[in-house]
Amino acid sequence: MTREEEQTVLQVDRLSVEFKTRRGTMTVLNGVSFDLKRGETLGIVGESGSGKSMSALSIMGLLPQPNGRVTGGRIALSGKDLLELSEKAMSAVRGNDISMIFQEPMTSLNPVLTVGEQISETIRVHRGWDRKKADAHAIEMLTAVDIPFPHKRFNDYPHQFSGGMRQRVMIAIALACEPLVLIADEPTTALDVTVQAQIFDLLEKMQNEVGTSIFLITHDMGVVAEMASRVAVMYAGRIVEQGAVTQVLSAPQHPYTQGLVNCVPQIDTDPGSERPFLEEIPGVVPSLMDVGTGCAFAARCSFATSECWDRDPPLHVFEGGHQLFCWHPQGQGQRTAGNG
Repeated sequence: MTREEEQTVLQVDRLSVEFKTRRGTMTVLNGVSFDLKRGETLGIVGESGSGKSMSALSIMGLLPQPNGRVTGGRIALSGKDLLELSEKAMSAVRGNDISMIFQEPMTSLNPVLTVGEQISETIRVHRGWDRKKADAHAIEMLTAVDIPFPHKRFNDYPHQFSGGMRQRVMIAIALACEPLVLIADEPTTALDVTVQAQIFDLLEKMQNEVGTSIFLITHDMGVVAEMASRVAVMYAGRIVEQGAVTQVLSAPQHPYTQGLVNCVPQIDTDPGSERPFLEEIPGVVPSLMDVGTGCAFAARCSFATSECWDRDPPLHVFEGGHQLFCWHPQGQGQRTAGNG
């Protein structure tokens, strides 16, 4: 085993997922591959419906049943294929080795249990500790996520907390068992900008203390630039570009990634420049029922040619591990490998 393989805690290889609908079978993930190194943050970006949250649910073994199913690929945690585990075995992994912070802190907590009980229960289930020891650790977790008066707030209910404080509680639950991987799915949805910054600072602090790897789902390029070391860009169920954040955001090579970067509002330091105040990507994300052979972004891409419509785009790999699937890469990177 190479040193790089030893450092990889999560590896997703050619993952494909289908859903049965009234209109027929829909492919929501199509050959998705990425890995997550120990202690790093991987950002996943893309428009709504691109497959970000579905990737997370697949890793957690929480695909909606009976309509959703994995049709191919592998999800390996420290070399162990999670797709081969029984539901009982996966339950032991979920919340212990892999934890998840969901989008809505307002609805993710159980309203009839105190926050302390919800943290303590997670610890008792996965660690087998008695209530006294688990409760003490739960209070330590509330302290770690900067909840004021943790001994008192331990006995409070979710409705007695603000949105930002509820999300801190969710982080405490997710990290209580020191998981190898933390999935954060839009963790600051519905929170104001100041609280968002506090939550991301907290995630970074806890990551440094616990050593957890973070799989960060977001639509905010600024968050990716601040939090992640690598980024993967998803579109219509596929990863179209991925690599180091500095490479992908400063020199995006896929037209879709370029569009996302150009959509970020910027202060115009040159009033006479021709750059529009705010650019947009034309068209809309296609229905996954309608995605077939070829590049799914072709209908919205100004560089599209006939081969983009007729054939799946080839893989290009550049220096530093920067890679993308595209017939017409827009950057000037040096190609080191690829197929097609």
